[in-house]
Amino acid sequence: MTEARLAPGDLAPDFTLHDQDDNPMTLSSLRGSRVVLYFYPEAMTPGCTTEACDFRDNLNSFAGAGVRVVGVSKDDVSKLKAFAERDRLNYTLLSDADLAVQQRYGVWGEKSLYGKVVVGSIRSTFVIGADGRIEKAWYNVKATGHVARVGRELGL
Repeated sequence: MTEARLAPGDLAPDFTLHDQDDNPMTLSSLRGSRVVLYFYPEAMTPGCTTEACDFRDNLNSFAGAGVRVVGVSKDDVSKLKAFAERDRLNYTLLSDADLAVQQRYGVWGEKSLYGKVVVGSIRSTFVIGADGRIEKAWYNVKATGHVARVGRELGL
């Protein structure tokens, strides 16, 4: 069900997904910039809202260092648009409704939710270098405090 997890040095799997405005975006089109690619379970839920707003509130630090922030979930484009508008999210959100990208990144699989094992999106973050290789990979992260950790790891 879950593909092997990615590790630093691996080439980030390329993909094309639609953003909150229904425009296609290809990961390889961002080559030349560092990218924080984060996967979250579901738009407009408490933890995902916390994480998304933390990225929003720290976006100037990331952008100032030449780092793009991109979020990915299984939500459809219309839900992503509503999420972006409701919370004034000022970065790209991508729809992976068929889960193909989450499976390629090893972020769809079994996880513990309130003490019960379920199958779903595993909150995870990747830093992808300008050359398209994974610099950092964090799986099963907490929504609260994670953005600050990413910033520290990037020296922001």
